[in-house]
Amino acid sequence: MKFLDLCKVYIRSGAGGGGCVSFRREKYIEFGGPDGGDGGNGGTVWAEAVDGLNTLIDFRYQQHFFAKNGQPGMGKQRTGKDGDEIILRVPVGTEILDEDQETVLIDMTELGQRVQLARGGNGGFGNLHFKSATNQAPRRANPGQEGVERTLWLRLKLIADVGLLGMPNAGKSTFLAATSNARPKIADYPFTTLHPNLGVVGVDNAEFVVADIPGLIEGASEGRGLGDLFLGHVERCAVLLHLVDGTSPTYVEDYQTIIRELELYGGDLAEKPRITVLNKIDALDEEERASACEALEKASNGPVMQMSGVAREGVVEVLRALRVQIDDDRLRFRPAEEEESWQP
Repeated sequence: MKFLDLCKVYIRSGAGGGGCVSFRREKYIEFGGPDGGDGGNGGTVWAEAVDGLNTLIDFRYQQHFFAKNGQPGMGKQRTGKDGDEIILRVPVGTEILDEDQETVLIDMTELGQRVQLARGGNGGFGNLHFKSATNQAPRRANPGQEGVERTLWLRLKLIADVGLLGMPNAGKSTFLAATSNARPKIADYPFTTLHPNLGVVGVDNAEFVVADIPGLIEGASEGRGLGDLFLGHVERCAVLLHLVDGTSPTYVEDYQTIIRELELYGGDLAEKPRITVLNKIDALDEEERASACEALEKASNGPVMQMSGVAREGVVEVLRALRVQIDDDRLRFRPAEEEESWQP
């Protein structure tokens, strides 16, 4: 399944059915009077946040969503049938934007959240509705109200607790594969992930979601490489995990490049809690580790942890440091395993 986090959709609610002009014509009934029914209401277009989706790929194959029109009213006081509504099922974390692609109309952040995008038109009144003591045979009926047509953009921002940052080939995918059941592409040559990956990580009976986004390069804010489009997926994270490749000859410059791109991206991303980790320490000796940590601590003005995703060295300590930065209401706690009863 391909990952898609931005798409354009065209929606239109149904128009209301017109009212009916009708009179009773039964035999032996004198002065039958009007009996035209009202038209049915047009279908409404809704958006609903559902479980089990983490991409907008379904909207690549269908971009037009037109609700049904209401049926016209009929004689014998029969009201027209309402038009069927349409529901756009989107992943949790989807932003719905106006046609200008900047105005956020609604942010679908809760499971089961439901919002009305375009209301269906009201059905018109039949001539029965206009009957009165002074107008006993009205010959007028209202047309149905027109539906609403609009163009919207859907932008997905993944709901994750931890966001992975780093240059391409910094070991983000290896860390995700080593700590969760996610299986992103990993190879021994330089390349970058092309779309975000999610993994559920567990430590000390607590579970949280980690998002691996494509690596950033210098000039990403200006559109170089894959740009900074995927940074939106870590905006909702509680903490950022910044991995620095310890085998890179320019690891300090790599660190500064990522921080610069975060600041140029704007928003509160650069101000989020961040844990800096020197990765791939299995390829460094003790002297090189100490020198690299000292240089990174000086550049970041903070502590630097050490880890190797391949050798599983320091991984648990990093997970516990992330666990401390995440509020308990965002964590999923695993039930304690019941003790097995003793049997002879």
